Amino acid sequence: MTMILERPADGNLREQVLRHVRAEIIAGEAAPGTMYSVPSLAATLGISTTPVREALLELARGGLIEPMRNRGFKVVTPTLAQLRNLFDIREILELNAAEIVALKRRKDLSELRRIADHVAETVERGSILDYLEADRAFHHALTEQADNELLTEMVMSLRGKMRLYGIASDPGKERQRESVAEHYRIIELAEIGDVDGLRQVLKHHIRSWEPIFTDALLKVTRETKAKGLRR
Repeated sequence: MTMILERPADGNLREQVLRHVRAEIIAGEAAPGTMYSVPSLAATLGISTTPVREALLELARGGLIEPMRNRGFKVVTPTLAQLRNLFDIREILELNAAEIVALKRRKDLSELRRIADHVAETVERGSILDYLEADRAFHHALTEQADNELLTEMVMSLRGKMRLYGIASDPGKERQRESVAEHYRIIELAEIGDVDGLRQVLKHHIRSWEPIFTDALLKVTRETKAKGLRR
């Protein structure tokens, strides 16, 4: 596997390693079956093994990777049923959170606008991993406006489990561009307290990714099975 990570800057190394590796996995940069070695990853990043091990253990608890005795951590192969279930639960929770936000009619959502601008900038640059981080930050900030820590934790946990295979494809890149405008529309509807409008836009925002991720996952599944048969 060709590593795309660079040595993390100052700050929480464990969190930075976790974010980067998670982004690699959910974007499909690290295919099912890919092995992560704690010593190798630490050497690549130029840091100690402790934050790397802690980050990989947290990803294992989330189900993205699994420990392999004396080998490291292997990227788990997702299933179509898991993807469908994640979309269903995300829709329920995120629309509920959005409704709460709309009812509160927040007057100052400048931080959301700042993050939306950053998302737009990452799409313009064509950086998939930066887009994933910025998009995640947007939806975290949006859900936080509901003032329910447990709800925010659940929403972000679900988003962290979803494999975004196909996000770098042509349909995926087009969908990224569409999502930029939707972010600004979500902010506008939240500010004016339009519950129905916000739910409708957010549902489209979530579900429009489903056929892209589904098609890509089916392709990855076929390729993974074919590799297994050749061994």
